[in-house]
Amino acid sequence: MDTLERQIILNLKSRFFDIIDTENGFFHYEKLLNEMLSAIKSLTGADEITLYAFNEWKHEFFAEAATHPVGMQSPAFSGDLKRWAEKNREFQSLGAEIKEDQIMIPLVKSSQLLGCLILTGQPGCFHSYPDKVFQELSQECGQFFDKAQGLAKIASEEKRYKQLYRVTEKFHSSMDMDMVLGEIIYTLQEMYPTFTYYLLLSQDNNNHGDLPIRDLEYDSENIAAMQAYVTGAVQFEDSLQEMRSVLYAPLKGKQGVYGVLQVIAPNTIIFPKSEIEFITLLANTAGSALENAQLYQQSKRLIADLQLINETSHRLNSNLRLTETMNFMAEQILHSFDAEEAGFILISSDGANANVIQDSTEFFQRKEAEIYIEYIMTKIIKEKESLFIGDFSLQCEETITFYKSIMAVPMTQSGALKGFALVMHSSPYHFLFETFKLLQSLIHHSTLAFTNSILREELEKMVVTDHLTKLYSRSYLDDRIHQSMNEDHEGTFMLVDIDDFKSINDNYGHQVGDEIIIQVANLINSNIRATDIGARWGGEELALYLPGVSLSAGAFIAARLVRKVCEITDPQVTISCGVSYWSSGKKDSYDALFKRADKALYTAKNSGKNKVIIESAADSCI
Repeated sequence: MDTLERQIILNLKSRFFDIIDTENGFFHYEKLLNEMLSAIKSLTGADEITLYAFNEWKHEFFAEAATHPVGMQSPAFSGDLKRWAEKNREFQSLGAEIKEDQIMIPLVKSSQLLGCLILTGQPGCFHSYPDKVFQELSQECGQFFDKAQGLAKIASEEKRYKQLYRVTEKFHSSMDMDMVLGEIIYTLQEMYPTFTYYLLLSQDNNNHGDLPIRDLEYDSENIAAMQAYVTGAVQFEDSLQEMRSVLYAPLKGKQGVYGVLQVIAPNTIIFPKSEIEFITLLANTAGSALENAQLYQQSKRLIADLQLINETSHRLNSNLRLTETMNFMAEQILHSFDAEEAGFILISSDGANANVIQDSTEFFQRKEAEIYIEYIMTKIIKEKESLFIGDFSLQCEETITFYKSIMAVPMTQSGALKGFALVMHSSPYHFLFETFKLLQSLIHHSTLAFTNSILREELEKMVVTDHLTKLYSRSYLDDRIHQSMNEDHEGTFMLVDIDDFKSINDNYGHQVGDEIIIQVANLINSNIRATDIGARWGGEELALYLPGVSLSAGAFIAARLVRKVCEITDPQVTISCGVSYWSSGKKDSYDALFKRADKALYTAKNSGKNKVIIESAADSCI
């Protein structure tokens, strides 16, 4: 090499050194490349220079910088660039190639193709330089380009890890899962705007807005994702046909894997190695943050669950009436479990009958509820286990069912099945398994209060109920009439006597006589409202009080009762009935009400029996 040519190379080295040295910690990759091309242009006398970088994963060149606006690659060398890419694939040596007015110089570092320079000048201008100059130029520019790429990589890595540090700080500054998931997506969008990504989560993932979240499911198209989830190691899925590479990074915490980050690199047959480490670190950081958020949410749910159980147990053990107990429980379940229906069903000791407790939701009082009650009762009696059904229509395929999600928990006390709680929602798979476990715990803690309320009310009813007829006692009737006359605006009272009852005892015996009294008492119970009071007055005499019922309505009920007793009793008997009435517009008393009914009954007994006599306050008879 002569002195002039050597001077060119020395000047080029000096310029390159000055360019690198003047960065002073403020690195600008594009500026660095432009300075390099400017130095080459001034020293070689080229009119234009274009720098092409080589992408080893795609095996193609792309324009990286130029002394003129970067456009399409030079047509003269388009075929050569492709050939060079193939040569690089075969690890063959490359040398400069000269056209009439252009020269293509490879940029190589340690036998690795980094890119190439295309210099354009006057025709024949590059033929005067010996090959040694272009070899030196290739070596020096290759080293400089490698250095620039290294600095760019360092700057990029610094930026990435600053971003990762920022993300980590943000992850751990919040226990909100939606925020963590959103920050993952935001970081990926910022770092890889051309990539596509999804969060494949392993647990329930509703209500996450418009984030690209999918359920992690095992199928033939998702094997790599499942392998990443199961093994906890990064997996790859490269497709030459689709020209894309997919990375699956597990979202891994200390206690397990919570999902998989799917990153799709388009127009790439091998996932870029430089991106794998960063994405893996991001996924690991996100996995730890997700774990912390889930543990925090679980602890909050646990505290809320314990508070619910504690509050419910406290309320149920405060001597509430059964109707108050069930009403409170239904409200708690509907609110806490986001349920549409809540029912409480008692099962008879022989398991043959089910009785819906009054304060269950209205649906359970309708005929449509029978299919649910019968199915659940049969399963619980047989299996003695709670039921968690995601889609009830799959259990009863032949029957159309409105409610799909079902939770049923048996109520047992001292090993005996008392009944079950039934909670339903119309949407399939609406309830979480955690909700089911909470319901089990809630019912377990509440069953004793249920049974205590039932036993207490049964005991109270025994105290105020006649043992033979199951009608109320006379003292209870007296109290209720006094209460009604203070609170209601009217009421009807009637005394009922079985006609010729002595002859029944004489002809059939006292046991049949008791059966007749029971038959009449049952007819009374089946023909009055829940708010009406039927009572045994004494012997074969019975009584009814109808609060808030007019005289005409009371007379109709009495006449119907007289008719039904005559039609249904066996052996056949008749009854006589004396009816009296009070209203708030007239001065009256309990004693006067009773005396009028007693007088009317006496009249009925002495005027042919099997009839109704009404004694009004004005002492008129019908």
